[in-house]
Amino acid sequence: MLNFNFHTPTAVYFGKDTHLQVGKIISEYGYNKIMMQYGKQSIKKSGLYDQVIASLKEYNIQVIEMGGVEPNPKLQFVNQAIKVAREQKVQMILAVGGGSVIDSSKFTALGVKYDGNVWDFTCGKAVPQDALPVGCILTHSAAGSEMSNSAVLSDLTISKKKGCGSQFNRCKFAILNPELTYSVSKYQTACGVVDMMTHTMERYFTPQPPVEITDGIAESLLRTIISAGKIAIENPTDYEARATLMWASSLSHNNLTDCGRGGSLIVHQLEHAVSGEFDSVAHGAGLAVLYPAWAKYVYKANPKRFSRFFRNVFGITEQDDMIACEKGIKAMSEYFISLGMPSKLSDLGVPKEKAERLADLCTNGKTRILDSQMKLGFNECKEIFESCY
Repeated sequence: MLNFNFHTPTAVYFGKDTHLQVGKIISEYGYNKIMMQYGKQSIKKSGLYDQVIASLKEYNIQVIEMGGVEPNPKLQFVNQAIKVAREQKVQMILAVGGGSVIDSSKFTALGVKYDGNVWDFTCGKAVPQDALPVGCILTHSAAGSEMSNSAVLSDLTISKKKGCGSQFNRCKFAILNPELTYSVSKYQTACGVVDMMTHTMERYFTPQPPVEITDGIAESLLRTIISAGKIAIENPTDYEARATLMWASSLSHNNLTDCGRGGSLIVHQLEHAVSGEFDSVAHGAGLAVLYPAWAKYVYKANPKRFSRFFRNVFGITEQDDMIACEKGIKAMSEYFISLGMPSKLSDLGVPKEKAERLADLCTNGKTRILDSQMKLGFNECKEIFESCY
């Protein structure tokens, strides 16, 4: 077991009607002027917007609104939010939405305290040294950004989607009311299931030796997600299934499942190339195509590890490791498809001739090697992308 630091400072308020406490929670931190970021119209149509504003007004908290966060949050929006936050001297950012809104809020919080271009944090040109505090009311179980130390941002001018990991990205608090996810579409619910599953699977398949306690947590978490995911798709208002997915989303990306082992999120980097180049592609949908393709490409490098995973998570009973891996990859892909996810990149409008461009993006112009079960350079990444058709 490797040495590790496990730090999860986010205060979690979980359960029915917890979002009605937001004004009280923020006031207890001593903040009275905040920026509230959200998406487009969904929180207004659902009535959530009015409830949040009422709670904030009850505690005399001034709100500067920044609505319009898009999926795959954009640098251009964040730059505008940074400008407004500085001018208005806001004390914290409240994200009301899913992972995109939370990530946008995190980058805004970093940018307010940084004199340069916030994109520098995604390229390694700078390391965050400070940030405004961020809190969130989660409305979509998927990205796990509510408890993670990471955030992802897209720059449409260069067709790139990149992330930044920092302890300054940890939310001060996260309000998790599963009822707020009832209105999430079946497609987006499925995207969320795939995203949270792959957050744990990416940490499971590292070059490090097995860590029994962490492996057991990961396997149990994944089995639970698989079961709850099917129920939530079939019955969107099943509270227990939605609650399970919401908590699983947080646990899948707060570093619990990489303790003693580490994680590299290789397939996420492959997918970021796809949704960076094709902004209309939902992150979870891209992962649903790419994860089985990646597993099929690399499993022979570590069949013992992969076969254990497929036996313990997908219930594969085959004793031969290689055959168990092949059956497991098929079972994984079929599960994703059963949720309504695509099986090919062409299903997402990504033409096969773009494979070279995507490989170039995720290897930073052939200068980077992605290293997990095996080293993936430009040629290997290109082959994985080409296999997704």
